[in-house]
Amino acid sequence: MAKDLLLEIGTEEVPAHFMPGILAQLKEKATAKFQEMRLDFDEVTTLGTPRRTALLVKNLAETQQGASSEYKGPSTAIAFDKDGNPTKAAIGFARGKKVDVADLVVKDGYVYAVSSEEGKQTVELLPTLLKELVEGLNFPKNMRWGDLDFRFVRPLRWLVALYDEEVIDFTVANVTSGRVSRGHRFLSEGDFTINKASDYEQACKDAFIIVDQEKRRDIIKAQIEEIAKAHNGHAEITEDLLEEVIYLVEYPTALCGTFEDKYLKLPKEAVMTPMRDHQRYFPVLDDNNNLLPLFITVRNGGDYCLDKVQHGNERVLRARLADAQFFFDEDRKHSLYDYVEKLKTVVFQEGLGTIYDKANRLAELSAFIGEKVNATEAEIKTTKRAAILAKADLVSAMVCEFTELQGIMGREYALLDGEGQEVATAIYEHYMPRFAGDAEPASVAGRLVSLADKMDNIVATFSRGLVPTGSQDPFALRRQALGIVHTIIEANYTISISEIADKAMDLLNITDSEKRAEIQKNVAEFFTLRLKNVLSDNDVRYDIIDAVLENADEVAGTYAKACVTAQEIASGVLNDAIQAFVRVGNISKKAENNVINEALFTLDEEKALYNTYVAVAKDVETALNNKDYKTAIDKMQELTAPINNFFDNVMVMDKDEQIKNNRLALLKNIDTLIKSIADFGKIVL
Repeated sequence: MAKDLLLEIGTEEVPAHFMPGILAQLKEKATAKFQEMRLDFDEVTTLGTPRRTALLVKNLAETQQGASSEYKGPSTAIAFDKDGNPTKAAIGFARGKKVDVADLVVKDGYVYAVSSEEGKQTVELLPTLLKELVEGLNFPKNMRWGDLDFRFVRPLRWLVALYDEEVIDFTVANVTSGRVSRGHRFLSEGDFTINKASDYEQACKDAFIIVDQEKRRDIIKAQIEEIAKAHNGHAEITEDLLEEVIYLVEYPTALCGTFEDKYLKLPKEAVMTPMRDHQRYFPVLDDNNNLLPLFITVRNGGDYCLDKVQHGNERVLRARLADAQFFFDEDRKHSLYDYVEKLKTVVFQEGLGTIYDKANRLAELSAFIGEKVNATEAEIKTTKRAAILAKADLVSAMVCEFTELQGIMGREYALLDGEGQEVATAIYEHYMPRFAGDAEPASVAGRLVSLADKMDNIVATFSRGLVPTGSQDPFALRRQALGIVHTIIEANYTISISEIADKAMDLLNITDSEKRAEIQKNVAEFFTLRLKNVLSDNDVRYDIIDAVLENADEVAGTYAKACVTAQEIASGVLNDAIQAFVRVGNISKKAENNVINEALFTLDEEKALYNTYVAVAKDVETALNNKDYKTAIDKMQELTAPINNFFDNVMVMDKDEQIKNNRLALLKNIDTLIKSIADFGKIVL
């Protein structure tokens, strides 16, 4: 008969952003542990609040499955003498496997030792298993307390371990498991007893704990939406803020507060940032997405004395907004361009000048990229102005206090200064994408400054020998390189990564040829890996990625080529062509050069292949110039039949050296043409 298992790890409050990872880790480790121990179960669930991490296992078997093992020994010719008696080899093998020599099994000309292990009772295994689970958890940061060597995310305060109604005894960090948990700090009467594992959620609820994080999510979201609707608005509920709030409370109650209308004159983000990022409040907007003088917060408790809680939160926010108003007023005493001069006081990176120097590099590098992608003169002019102003808000009072507003305040101040919408938008967009899943810059100037900024950061950091290795990436260069890749793909720019890097090195005054070559090598490898990741995330097979991606110098073209190749291969239409292309690739490796002499062709099949190649090469070149990779692949398939006829009827390795080399040169040229799309020899059919 199966029973439910409960493990609850009680701690002091765990940082909210740690909790999702801890719950996922506990579930993964527990599942692996039960499978390893041959313990059958129906479902593993993890639940959590700021003070508790719980594991629930449905229908965990009472008895471990038995196991049998079979070990291969010596051959029968060695294991037995001519009279059929076991030899020293058989006796030694049996002794080593702890079985009687008479129990050895003969099969397939060898002897085997078969051992069986009877399954143990689950209650015998659980104390060690649960202790190892608790001690095996890993955290971004650990704590020690008292004189213990034990490390955990926060000090352990209690442990609950129940197999149905039975307590599973074990001790970790001087805390012994039992059936007593702790209720809500303020609403409950304190400790409460859990009689059986299946009662866990209800017992928590009776102690004012909503232990299921998904139920808390639904409750919080519903309460926020209801309050916002009652005030004729809608709350801006971002997933990251909602998830953080979920793990800040055990018994949620949402409430609404207000602030003075005068603060609505500030840029919307200047109000929403201290509200959302500093106080964990949800802003309320009207139907036109204009900010209302309201906020919604979630309290860890019931609905008593909500007016006092509301008043306290309003006082805190009022102080924050008063600061924002002061900083804004101070900033507006100067134009945004006035702050560019102050950038001379801010160091960019050691030995690489100031942010002022960087701003000037951005103006040149973004204009260079603009010329390469055929931006108009007006677009390049806008780009250069935006590049000069892009970093100016970093020394503004508002951004110094609220760093999350970099780019945002630059945009707002640019608009107030009359710089124009295009310049203001580019200042904001040049930081995009800020994180995984964020949008790419949409305006031309925004894209160009964004590409220049990120490439300048990458090349500058590489020039100091700080290439990211392993998990270490303190300058977030991987994210920035991914941003470049996504932006180029989204804009479909035909531009060389190595060219941009080369120009960036010029602007950074990197003149040593060996150092430049090393940086280019690192940049090429770095971007190739990023493009591989992007293609993999788009479900392009690994072999197709390897076949297409020799390097990522022309990002958009390589990406499109890989996607089209993947679609063509998935349809199956390329199967015959790939086999022919692989034959060409294999034998063309013997070619000494690629010079074709048409007069040396003597057979109809080689003439036909040559003529088809010439026609196809012209069409493929046109298609590639137009980035029409599907047409290029379709055209190359016309080579399939002539290639097969050539190999069926022509002796490539002719005795005549000139004829042989000419035929190999033809195949070498065909192989080069094919590989302008992909190295099909790497494709797994």
